[in-house]
Amino acid sequence: MRGTKGALRGWALAIPAIGLIFLQMGENKQNRSRNELFFQLILHLAAFLFYAYDRNTSEIPSYTYAFFFTYAVAAFFINYYLLNRYLYQKKYRQFAIGVILTIGVIIIAEELVLEPIYFPDTRARSFPGLVMTLIPIIPVITILVGFKFGWDALAKQSEVENLRLAAKESELGFLKSQINPHFLFNNLNNLYAYAIEQSPKTPEIILELSSVLRYMLYDCQSKYVSLSKELKHIENFVNLSSMQIEDRGTVQQKIMEVDGSYQIAPLILVVFIENAFKHSTASQSKDIDIQLSIQVDDSGQLQFHCQNSYREQSNTTSLSKGIGLENVRKRLELLYPEQHTLSITQDNDTYQVNLQLQLHQNGAA
Repeated sequence: MRGTKGALRGWALAIPAIGLIFLQMGENKQNRSRNELFFQLILHLAAFLFYAYDRNTSEIPSYTYAFFFTYAVAAFFINYYLLNRYLYQKKYRQFAIGVILTIGVIIIAEELVLEPIYFPDTRARSFPGLVMTLIPIIPVITILVGFKFGWDALAKQSEVENLRLAAKESELGFLKSQINPHFLFNNLNNLYAYAIEQSPKTPEIILELSSVLRYMLYDCQSKYVSLSKELKHIENFVNLSSMQIEDRGTVQQKIMEVDGSYQIAPLILVVFIENAFKHSTASQSKDIDIQLSIQVDDSGQLQFHCQNSYREQSNTTSLSKGIGLENVRKRLELLYPEQHTLSITQDNDTYQVNLQLQLHQNGAA
């Protein structure tokens, strides 16, 4: 029998820790409440096994249930009133006073009610002292309140993580939504200019613009997209943007072919390319030079290089202050923390962007 009770005591050590796992199983408030109820049941069972364990007897005396019930009621009051009303509101003094008064009520209930009923001829005849009285009370209250406090702390941490994730997704959605109008505004201006001139390239521009917008509206709504699709979109974008240069300069692009094993956040690289075209064409009437290179090594490291010429004396806005670049910086920080290196340099009449980015494998993002 002693071995059996020892095993029960061992299980009592594990039950509260196992119960905390159920906190992670609650996907909504109703499930969390149900899991907390189950957790409290196994926690009280574990605490009772600790309290009732006695190596000198094989039976649990009836008075044990009455005394433990008193402790459980007191712990319930502390857990669901004092913690919420005072401790979590940072009213530490009121919380401490409340706990002391609660323990005082337990002592009074034991000395004036329970002991006269169960021990009228022994313990009820004298008060053993405050320390001796607190010895069986404090461990049980500490277990029941301590694990409840731990449960609430984990629940609060889970809420904070969910809020942080929701805020991150909201910010990413906002940043991405700003890119499409920015791009559309620039290209509609170009299309308008060709239409005014009745250029024969107008239908071709409309087709290219339709292809690019289709990708931006339908294919890149996910957090990550296939790298091969993104590079195809970039090629279409470069073809569309190159039409506005005509004989005023050259556009060189070197985009390596990749398989479908890598993913990338959509509409990041294209922002740098868009700015290169925007500011080169706005600041120069000739000798425009735009160079683009995108390569991926065997480790999934993307090497992006974009270089464009510009005239500093023109009235164009600095590239580093554009809304598109500010957005892409924030998206890189959110999506690729410590997984990217971005360098933007300005040297005489050349502007360069170099980006190293660790790509995600399909299904690993």
